[in-house]
Amino acid sequence: MKKIEAIIRRSKYRVVKEALHDKGVTFFSYWDVTGVGNEQKGSVYRGVSYSTTDIQRRYLSIVVNDEFVEGAIAAILEAGKTGEVGDGKIFISDINEAYRIRTAEKGSDTLS
Repeated sequence: MKKIEAIIRRSKYRVVKEALHDKGVTFFSYWDVTGVGNEQKGSVYRGVSYSTTDIQRRYLSIVVNDEFVEGAIAAILEAGKTGEVGDGKIFISDINEAYRIRTAEKGSDTLS
């Protein structure tokens, strides 16, 4: 099992979610987060300059069985890309064990 953590543009969330569902990834958690990255744009509103170095993004936490990893990554890369600075990041880590709270079963079957 692997944990896929993706930080994407909020505007791309719906497209990424649909792409993940098309790959068979139907369950994940997400949060709205603020981060600091390489995007260095500023904006001016009514003559006042505002810093946009604090970037609003959506954080996805996805745990999948090994056979879904490559498809999930491909879905996020394709659906989340704009080609501009600030498209986000994907991190992959190993999951040693998973438990289903309702039945106390453990292992990869808990993800289905």
